Amino acid sequence: MTERPLTPRQKQILNFISEFIEKHKFPPTRSEVSAHFGFKSPNAAEAHLRALEKKSVIGIERGVSRGITLLPMSATELPGRDQPALPLVGRVAAGSPVLAQENIEDEYRVDPALFPRKPHYLLRVEGMSMKDAGIFHGDLLAVHRTPEAFNGQIVVARLGDEVTVKRFRRRGSQVKLLPENPDFEPIRIDLHTQELAIEGLGVGVIRPALL
Repeated sequence: MTERPLTPRQKQILNFISEFIEKHKFPPTRSEVSAHFGFKSPNAAEAHLRALEKKSVIGIERGVSRGITLLPMSATELPGRDQPALPLVGRVAAGSPVLAQENIEDEYRVDPALFPRKPHYLLRVEGMSMKDAGIFHGDLLAVHRTPEAFNGQIVVARLGDEVTVKRFRRRGSQVKLLPENPDFEPIRIDLHTQELAIEGLGVGVIRPALL
């Protein structure tokens, strides 16, 4: 255990360092930490890093731009490190599976206990059609893969070459994909003449600034 619990901001910085090292195979600079969190200067990042060093979760080699190292104690402050990373899906290429390699922008480790059902991937949301459900442009929607949906659930649906996030409503062969924004119209599908594939259910939302 560390001497004192990490603050929420310190946990965010520690997680960023860990994710950065995993992705790039080297640690971030102070300037990169500062830029990621929107600090006005690297000095603010330096203060947080020194606090993490004092709590024995990172080491800092003086005079080296990439001198940050994770110490063994950091494992106690990084929940879910034994969990597989969730792929982050950006814009889905026409005709390709959602999890095709060309659609994956990044990976994140997220504690699955945060969600009511196990997430299999994160989808970057585009547009504001679901804003009244608390899903905004740029958010990461945690998605549980399943081909089935019940009325009222938020789904990731594929219509031809397009993928959309909407609320699902079905009566017989008639399906409505409902927006949560009065500025948008429902999408109506007749299953007798149109193809619809459910790619998964939305099980939670993550703001990128919190990762």
